[in-house]
Amino acid sequence: QVQLVESGGGLVQAGGSLRLSCAASVSIFSGNAMAWYRQAPGKQRELVAAITSGGDTNYVDSVKGRFTISRDNAKNTLYLQMNSLKPEDTAVYYCHARYLTNSRQWGRGTQVTVSS
Repeated sequence: QVQLVESGGGLVQAGGSLRLSCAASVSIFSGNAMAWYRQAPGKQRELVAAITSGGDTNYVDSVKGRFTISRDNAKNTLYLQMNSLKPEDTAVYYCHARYLTNSRQWGRGTQVTVSS
């Protein structure tokens, strides 16, 4: 019944890198635009990066040039390569289909903590 499982988070020093993975169900992943979101305590959930079914990408300005979103359609898996991490990137990161967020449950997310 679990349809979204995020992994790859952890504690990293500023300037370091992490690669997040999201294993998604076929019903969520196939044919849909996918996205990574993040939420820090006391703040609203923020769209970080998105990728269409055809591979077009877009990013929030604060991560542009540092993060790369990609997808493996054969494995129903979404990735987020995060380089040059900053303390401001600290948050719980979630994946989801871009336009199914209100109709499907969110996963548990994966914690990313960036220390100075």
